[in-house]
Amino acid sequence: MRAGTTTDSRNRVSADAATTPLFPDPSPASLTDSYYRKQEPCVRKARPTLRSAVLLLALCALSLTACDRGDHPARIGSPAPQFTLSDGTQNIDLARLRGHIVVLHFWATWCAPCVVEMPSLVALQRRLPQVTVLAISQDEDPAVYRQFLLDYHVDLLTLRDPAARIPRLYGTIKIPETYIIDSRGILRRKFVSAQDWTSPEIIDYLTKL
Repeated sequence: MRAGTTTDSRNRVSADAATTPLFPDPSPASLTDSYYRKQEPCVRKARPTLRSAVLLLALCALSLTACDRGDHPARIGSPAPQFTLSDGTQNIDLARLRGHIVVLHFWATWCAPCVVEMPSLVALQRRLPQVTVLAISQDEDPAVYRQFLLDYHVDLLTLRDPAARIPRLYGTIKIPETYIIDSRGILRRKFVSAQDWTSPEIIDYLTKL
């Protein structure tokens, strides 16, 4: 997530070579040089076309994803997509949370920023019990998932969605991402990437929502 990027409806960690060449020089060199000299005009002609094609593809991709991943998701200010989910251990129906502020968080144990972010989400739930933190994990291995919850003392409401059905419903293609749903069921804000959920700005925002 681009740390700190948010959206409001009114308006979280990248030997020296051996002395014998790995790929010997081709021989005779003059044949290779001659070949590439002959091909150079064709390559020069192809470059503008290739560059244009790459640019066009990039623009198409951005037009399909930028609105949902970036600063102005299309659904902000609209009713949150409703869903039910069961992972064999817990069941959730978003409609039953109407009347509560919901922090809908998409994450996974294999996502490094998610792991760093999780303690602050747990702290947020303890600090604001009137808010429901609903964390939906994309973990496929239930044993790894359960062990993570035990190791990190994750005692908030969390379920597995290995098929990532709910994130796709909300337009999420990368994690972590978090949506704030108000007590009337309206999407009010989107947080892209890991956040410090105990920051004064976030606490103040949720308290006044």
